[in-house]
Amino acid sequence: MKAIRISAGKPELIDTAKPEGNDVLVRVASSSICGSDLHLINLGWAEGSIMGHEFAGYTPDGTAVAVEPVVGCHHCDYCDEGRYPLCLHGATYLGIDHPGGMAEYVAVPEHLVYALPSGLDISSACLVEPLAVAVHGLNQARVTPSDRLLILGAGAIGLATAAVLQARGMPFDIKARHSAQQTAARALGGNTDTVDGYDVVIDAVGNSSSVAEAIAHVKPRGRIGMVGSFWQPVEVDISFCAKEIEMISAAGYKCVSPGRTFEEAAQLLHANPHIADTLISHRFPLDGAVEAFNTAADRASGAIKVCFDIAS
Repeated sequence: MKAIRISAGKPELIDTAKPEGNDVLVRVASSSICGSDLHLINLGWAEGSIMGHEFAGYTPDGTAVAVEPVVGCHHCDYCDEGRYPLCLHGATYLGIDHPGGMAEYVAVPEHLVYALPSGLDISSACLVEPLAVAVHGLNQARVTPSDRLLILGAGAIGLATAAVLQARGMPFDIKARHSAQQTAARALGGNTDTVDGYDVVIDAVGNSSSVAEAIAHVKPRGRIGMVGSFWQPVEVDISFCAKEIEMISAAGYKCVSPGRTFEEAAQLLHANPHIADTLISHRFPLDGAVEAFNTAADRASGAIKVCFDIAS
């Protein structure tokens, strides 16, 4: 089968054996590039990996599914709650520690397979995972309809957060850097004019500059929800303490019912197909791996979410 593996810091198309074993063999239909994939490659942490933690496909009986890419120990309290990213024995991930979905086939544990709503376009269902990240980030930040909201950053995760807020009927402002991002943000109901005094600021960037901006925009005793990840140490000045701000991190999502995060993500994507039209900016076949990753790394080119179309 064809797959994308990282070699010497670059994606390459390889031919490798189809997975075997007792896990569910998923025939991958769509897989997308996450910003974290680019960070992992740059840091050397993805070397030798078949990447892809955002993907959807078909089980052997033809069921359309999305896959939660987080593997826990299943013996600690957090795993019992379905919070596999917080596993006390160390979560592992498809696309990093295990072969991921940038391949024609991938074998996954059965409990990580989520059956999609009937009629959801499988070519867009790779978005279920990033939308689940956004759902969890908003839940972590305890966002309510009465909150005045700002999203900082209109990359894929910032716009996924915007899509969830729009689906929930919550107004929000959003700061977008590039023209394509601004267009997408407005299509998702965002107001691109920003002020100060927000109840909640969602930081979808995750660096010292974005945190400083979030602190400046949030009101005293307000909340900053981090859906962007810190890939380098971040500096915070005294105004964070002076304003008594609460900063809340988010990692992953809940992986069991009730409250399984993939459920809300898949349902809102099914009910709002314009989300896929807005977020997916580029599509490539697997053999376009180099061009796809170069495109994903160049936000000024208009890239938002870059996807691989693998099977129909």
